[in-house]
Amino acid sequence: MPASPRPRTSRTRLRTALAALATLASTALALSPASAAQADSSAATRLTGTLTDGATWIADVPARWNGTLLLFSHGFGPTVAKDAPSDAVRTELLAEGYAMAGSSYDPHGSMWALNSAERDQFATLDAVGAKIGAPRRTLAVGQSMGGLVNAQIARDGAGRVDGALGLCGLVAGGTDLDNYQLDAEYTITRLLLPGQDVGLVRFGSADAAAATAKRLTDAVTAAQATPQGRARIALAAAFLSLPAWAPGQDQPAPTDWAGQEQQQYAWFAQGILSFVEGGRYAVEQSVGGNNSWNRGVDYGRLLAGSVHAPQVRALYQAAGLDLRADLTSLTRAASITADPAAVATAQRTSSAGQSLGVPLLDVHTVADNLVPVEQERRFGDRVRAAGAGALLRQAYVERQGHCTFTTAETVAAVHALEHRVTTGHWDDAATPAALQRSATALGLDGAAYVPFRPAPLTVGRDRPTQSTHH
Repeated sequence: MPASPRPRTSRTRLRTALAALATLASTALALSPASAAQADSSAATRLTGTLTDGATWIADVPARWNGTLLLFSHGFGPTVAKDAPSDAVRTELLAEGYAMAGSSYDPHGSMWALNSAERDQFATLDAVGAKIGAPRRTLAVGQSMGGLVNAQIARDGAGRVDGALGLCGLVAGGTDLDNYQLDAEYTITRLLLPGQDVGLVRFGSADAAAATAKRLTDAVTAAQATPQGRARIALAAAFLSLPAWAPGQDQPAPTDWAGQEQQQYAWFAQGILSFVEGGRYAVEQSVGGNNSWNRGVDYGRLLAGSVHAPQVRALYQAAGLDLRADLTSLTRAASITADPAAVATAQRTSSAGQSLGVPLLDVHTVADNLVPVEQERRFGDRVRAAGAGALLRQAYVERQGHCTFTTAETVAAVHALEHRVTTGHWDDAATPAALQRSATALGLDGAAYVPFRPAPLTVGRDRPTQSTHH
């Protein structure tokens, strides 16, 4: 269906907002170069400020504001304020009349800034509203780690936001993330570096995390040279929910087991483990210890629940390896325990799998190497169990990579969410066909919305085996 129309403010509200912007501009708030060069609806004023915890915020407000404010939650990385997922998306949405705002989160802590992100985003709404007046409508948007922040805002933000859009969101939460990543790291260590002491948790520094990442990546690189090594790489990839479709390559056939492993290896070769270990260090900084564990995990049962299990079995058989023996070895040697306080902190700050207070549309690529699309299945099950399934819609884009959406796909998703908020009903606005039509009609950079249902996330535990020491 075509993109739904966007609401317009009353003339009085528009005049009030523009007068406020003019006053602010005269008091040394930065005016974007675009606003100086253009006199059309995409001309925008850049506003900035600082919150009480030291977080900074930015906002871009078009001269012809349509009354809708988009509150953007950025992903994992430096704590620098952003208000859009990309420059191209910002340009398009400003041209359509949307205002945008977002904070850096608290810059004094970990890049896994879940201790402050939701609070700082709500404070940003207050700060921006004080400058430009109350929006007619506020929509939260979040990307990657910011998708988790966004899900928290969708859970807690009734009365503050009207709806939420998640892009490639890490919606299963920090503990699920660290647990399934631990399973892959442990498998590489146990099977490809037998007898070696490799620190997998409780990193004392970023350098320690980087050293572990290098050892694991080097082990995978060496193992790729033999059929036995490739079979064990596939096992680790299965536990990581690593997609068997890499950038720049055609998607392997459903039973092309060797081709699937080759493309999973391509993700490893691109350095995914450096991101994984760096992320673990940041999470541990944020939650105050190790929030993951594998003591008590049955790795045979874990593999049986993976969508990649047939591939692993076939590659083990072709390599002449005993899969049951490897899985038994992994199960018997699993001894990593969690720190209780860290688990509790992560549950409080780094999870969003409860109910929803406002409508949420989540969009994910089907072959996401950093935040597996299976996270959407885990999150959706939790939301439905909480009785909020009617507020949630999930949509999928047939593409490889993390957050690799086109501008058209993102803008169409904004329009679909706004339709839900305007009408009170999803109708068919968030179906794959409707999103595809809406995105294509924009005439921008294409779209690939498709029907898709993610497999279950391979996690295999709900309650931690905890440690009382670090």
